[in-house]
Amino acid sequence: MKPSCNNSRVVHGISAGPIGAGRSGRGPVAGCVGPCQVARSRCKWRVFCATRWLCLRTHLYNECVPFRHVSSKRADQRLTERRNPASTNLDRLSAEAIVRLMNREDSKIATAVAREIRSIARAVDAIVHSIQRGGRLFYVGAGSSGRLGVLDAAECAPTFGTSRKLVQALIAGGRRAVTNAVEGAEDLVRNGELDLRAKKLTPKDVVIGIAASGTTPYVLGALKYARKCKATTVAVTANRNMPVARIAKILIAPEVGPEVLTGSTRLKAGTAQKMVLNMLSTAAMVRLGHAYENLMIDLLDTNEKLSERSVRILAEASGKDLSAAKHALRQSGHNLRVALVMLKKKVDAPSAKLMLKTSMGNLRLALGES
Repeated sequence: MKPSCNNSRVVHGISAGPIGAGRSGRGPVAGCVGPCQVARSRCKWRVFCATRWLCLRTHLYNECVPFRHVSSKRADQRLTERRNPASTNLDRLSAEAIVRLMNREDSKIATAVAREIRSIARAVDAIVHSIQRGGRLFYVGAGSSGRLGVLDAAECAPTFGTSRKLVQALIAGGRRAVTNAVEGAEDLVRNGELDLRAKKLTPKDVVIGIAASGTTPYVLGALKYARKCKATTVAVTANRNMPVARIAKILIAPEVGPEVLTGSTRLKAGTAQKMVLNMLSTAAMVRLGHAYENLMIDLLDTNEKLSERSVRILAEASGKDLSAAKHALRQSGHNLRVALVMLKKKVDAPSAKLMLKTSMGNLRLALGES
């Protein structure tokens, strides 16, 4: 880069002030007349320039290139990276002893999740409010955490009869990362933003960042972008005092402690995350009316097993036998809601559909049970 014509030094676009400026950058160094003073001034200038360049380089490094490591201080703070005293002799144990040890450690998971019940309930209410306004739910994660999000999102459509666009999952590295490890995919902060940007995020949406470590750059980038878009942000992590906690509006942090196999967060941390995601999606969908009693009233019978389950659900809900349930399902076009109204109110399919339309889809109201 050519030097500026105003007697200033420029370091990669950052003006560092006039040559010979003092600490304030406004005027010459007092008494800068002799060789010693000039040498000191130049030395200060070199230190100043080096410092400014280091700041710029650090910013560019964090934003644009892979995040290759976490400081040792921060790594020490992550419970999931510590060694578990109970398993230091893991490689010397028999198969049964290893399994018993893992089972003993797993017994701590439900307790850790129980401590987060209020936060989980807050997140459920936020999801319900969002979807009622026409919003969507996004899970964002990398590695094992990302795959758990993909799993939960994939199950919502067949279980609750929702659109596949309503609950979506983003995983660092894309579809290939679902079945294969994509090295380094999670290390770019900007990738999380870019993947969410492609979804045309709105303030009505909810973004749930899943990161056992609490430091995953891909997840941090996604949550930061979600905040810019004024979407509701939720973090699910196994380490409370990490960057992800400072970004998300709602923090869910079941701290399960060190893993049996040090750092393998697919174990206790992953199980805790799965439990939390189960609660979030199930409770939200039930609150949105996608269940009758404890039955999957919006189940999609896309295969033989689910077709048989639909018949059993209808028979249980209506108190009728399997034969009557099968007949009603055929008459309703395999719509469990319509079939249930038909059987309980003793009406035909068109009348049942009208009753549901009048009640705005509220099944309890259509049945006169609200």
